[in-house]
Amino acid sequence: MPVQGARQALRRCALIAMAVALATLAGCAVPLDARRDAEYQSRASVMDRPVVRPVRSISSFSESLLCMDHMLRAAELPTTLIASKQLPDYSGKVPAATKEMIITSLSQMSRLSNAFRYVDYEVDIARQDTVQNLTTILLNNNQMQLQRPALYVSGAVAFVDQGVISNNLGLGTAASRLDTGYSRSRNATIIALEMHLGDFRTRTLIPGMDSANEVIVGGAGEGLDLAGRIGSYGVKFNVGRDYALGTGGALRTLVDLAMIELVGKWARVPYWQCLMLDQTNPNFQRQMQDWFEASGAQGQLRLVQSSLVHQGYLPPETQPLPINHPQLRDALSRFQADAGIVVTGVPDFPTYERALRNFVALNEDGSLQRIGWTSTGAITTAHSDTATPLANWPAPRPWMIDMQIENPQPATERAPFQQGEQVFLSATVSRASHLYCFFADAKGVVMRLLPNGMQTQTLVSANQAVRIPDWMSPNPGFILDAGNPGVESVMCVATAEDARPKLGGDLQEPALAPLKPSRTLDEIRQRFVAALGADRVVSQIMQWTVVPRRSQATSAAR
Repeated sequence: MPVQGARQALRRCALIAMAVALATLAGCAVPLDARRDAEYQSRASVMDRPVVRPVRSISSFSESLLCMDHMLRAAELPTTLIASKQLPDYSGKVPAATKEMIITSLSQMSRLSNAFRYVDYEVDIARQDTVQNLTTILLNNNQMQLQRPALYVSGAVAFVDQGVISNNLGLGTAASRLDTGYSRSRNATIIALEMHLGDFRTRTLIPGMDSANEVIVGGAGEGLDLAGRIGSYGVKFNVGRDYALGTGGALRTLVDLAMIELVGKWARVPYWQCLMLDQTNPNFQRQMQDWFEASGAQGQLRLVQSSLVHQGYLPPETQPLPINHPQLRDALSRFQADAGIVVTGVPDFPTYERALRNFVALNEDGSLQRIGWTSTGAITTAHSDTATPLANWPAPRPWMIDMQIENPQPATERAPFQQGEQVFLSATVSRASHLYCFFADAKGVVMRLLPNGMQTQTLVSANQAVRIPDWMSPNPGFILDAGNPGVESVMCVATAEDARPKLGGDLQEPALAPLKPSRTLDEIRQRFVAALGADRVVSQIMQWTVVPRRSQATSAAR
């Protein structure tokens, strides 16, 4: 009887629970009060944010693109207009914006050299956007003109062979109370990209201007299964770990490599020198990540700060600074801007990698080694007594200005300018700086060219060519024409800080007008040095000769 009574009690409890559930469901007919969830929902705008800072999209050849930019600059190639076809993937296995990757590669190879400008015009109606539609309207009404490209890029993802090699392993045990299982798998896929360079005028592919490369991406997985039974109840447990190399990053690597090959062959420069950098080692990023994690927060900070001192972003006598010190954050921000990474002002991994990547070399056995530092930050500075001297680090690139005449003619054959002929210059700083440029005519009259009413900002990033005048702008602000016969000059001054508040009123005269009182270029430079100090100012002067026009010279001879 006690057992039967217990069963009846359980039935009553079940009936009561069912009645409560029915009453609850009936209550669902009444709308919930959204105000009760206000506090819970208020967290949505915060939880929607990413928890990891964004990073620049890079490939194994990102540093090679910068190398190509310097190489094209040294070759003094005139700016070339280029376009690209859509690069299809007939396999449908690599969904990536390949054309945009091509544009980015060309842009990175033109940041300093101005070697290429991409003609952005889309004929596919399905891909046209607001800018394209407006362009078509203006073209049809003869209100704008498109310049014809000289070159175009063609190609496609040639093939994607999945599972070229594959390995699978599985085993397990079975018993009355416990079952176990273990599995492991590995695979590799090959992606091939073929690209060509064509002559736009004849719509023919140029013989020899081709690139065909392959890359291998792989994946692996490992899993463990457990299943047990206790009486009539069962328990299952599963754990696994997997990885898969991304096809998007692999394709970017192929595109960067192909564009370096095509541009190098076309420009006839030794592009292979840019493919031999240690940073192109496939394990470079992973090794740097291992060193980063082994350093710890303090080691990372010491190494990055030492690199900033070595590269001139911090003064040599700088004492170790805490991570939130304004001077350190400012130096980090300027370095990050120069390095082309996301500006955060903190020594994160992208900053660590960019700050130390030039202090890594390849051993004879193919492994990577550190030069002058250890993973824990052991390095000698002016106030450290650790074993490895800072002098053992590779010499940094000096802070300097690189000025060039951009008129399309080789420097070795550059003839004097004729009166009235337009002069094109460019100035590039090796480190983020404030830039000021002054012009002196043949009679010694000096005026300021930069900054001016159209270009009011003085701060420029490293390795970014500043055009004087900005001939690629529809409103350049001024035109620099050769004047009276004689020698003309342009001097550019780069400073570590904005010098305008510390300069006298006579140098605050409006741009593009003669300075009053008259000053020589050397006097102006000395004013900058007196205001900021010699170690915080660099300058360069570019001169050229002006001769009378040929028609004028002929008339005078007669």
